[in-house]
Amino acid sequence: MKGKIAFEELLSVEETVINAKAFAGDSGRWDEFTLELLDVDEKRLAFMDKTGIEFALLSLNAPGLQAILDTEEAIELARKANNHIAGAVTRHPGRYAGLAALPMQDPAAASAELERCVNELGFKGALVNGFTQKNEPDTAIYYDIPEYRDFWATVSDLDVPFYLHPRMQIPAQARNYEGHPWLMSAPWGFAVETSIHALRLCGSGVFDDFSNLKIILGHLGENIPFALWRVDARMRFSRRGYRGKRPLGHYFREHFHITTSGNFNDPAFRCTLDVLGKDRVYFSADYPFERMEDAADWYDATSVITDQERVQIGRTNAIELFKLDLD
Repeated sequence: MKGKIAFEELLSVEETVINAKAFAGDSGRWDEFTLELLDVDEKRLAFMDKTGIEFALLSLNAPGLQAILDTEEAIELARKANNHIAGAVTRHPGRYAGLAALPMQDPAAASAELERCVNELGFKGALVNGFTQKNEPDTAIYYDIPEYRDFWATVSDLDVPFYLHPRMQIPAQARNYEGHPWLMSAPWGFAVETSIHALRLCGSGVFDDFSNLKIILGHLGENIPFALWRVDARMRFSRRGYRGKRPLGHYFREHFHITTSGNFNDPAFRCTLDVLGKDRVYFSADYPFERMEDAADWYDATSVITDQERVQIGRTNAIELFKLDLD
């Protein structure tokens, strides 16, 4: 299928490219990852052309700003990274748009940067790489806490999507992975970490306060669609600390949008569609940590959807979600 739109497509600036090295693991692809993360012109566009991806929304690689302990440094780098993304959009306006990197160490600064990116640079939303560390390496700040209500008010007022992207848990809070470091990142830990953060948001009451919030998860929902029925069923017996006014599954189905990034699997795709419906599922690749060819070859051939649905999920849903000026 030609004309696909993708939006878990990552890049780096010089200061953040080294942070992605752990994701390369033992693949021997680190040099290749580096080139692909830093390139937003020739190689990336050639891959897009080859795989029928017409348009991509670019964002900063994980953990990016969220691993910077000094707040002022994070604020400064956010501005630099977003200006870099804006430069790529300016050079290739028919191929790219931007998702803002945000210095979540300071909710007010994150709000101000999101407003700048949307109102001045024309960005279509934000992508944040999970929890934020601040001041001390062992900190992990999640965005369901009251200190972030004003930030969510800004997201609501701007009416733009917020992509909650995975990052690796810090060692001080990952004792259950001891002796098995392979579990901490993409094979398992990314989904665990991101799904817990998403469920915390569902249970915080934030969606009661801001009814138009739109949260995006990749990888076919970080395992939540498969588990959602049981989560709701068991919460009949365990609701201690839950601050939502409605069942958790209601918030997830109403406020979350799910991409195919990095999970090119028919049974998982079918489950996600059954739980969320075709209006809330989107194509994405997760480049460069997944190959665009793998994403596109699977998506273009999967028999889980009809050709009409293939166009909707691969293109028109994203145009509507991000209010893109594309035919």
